[in-house]
Amino acid sequence: MKPKYPTAIVIPYGPNDKTVTKLVASVMDSSDRILATERWVASDILNDEQIARQMYEFMRTYGTKTVVSATAVLGCPHEEGEDFPEGEDCPFCPFWKGKQGSGTTDSRWDALKSVRQERLGFSYRFWLP
Repeated sequence: MKPKYPTAIVIPYGPNDKTVTKLVASVMDSSDRILATERWVASDILNDEQIARQMYEFMRTYGTKTVVSATAVLGCPHEEGEDFPEGEDCPFCPFWKGKQGSGTTDSRWDALKSVRQERLGFSYRFWLP
């Protein structure tokens, strides 16, 4: 199925591979240009109705037609270069040591660093018209 544009991409992040504490959504156009990016952080983010409404409004503002989401936590919620130095492990999330970022030594991520095969079984609580 070919996506319709603008397309939103939603990525979950957390302190380990089972807990989601941060969602990042970016909306892009048909030329793969990012129109906007927004971040949400909460301890129970997947059940937070206010965040769900904010995500919906964010996507609606840009006329989103398709939403693509990772089905697994892709890394820790801290940002390399902002929360800790580039090329180093996050000092706040020991689970991710050597598994993420530019300094990763985990060869399992070499082929497709942005895709994981295990499914978490979570869903986002909004629908686009």
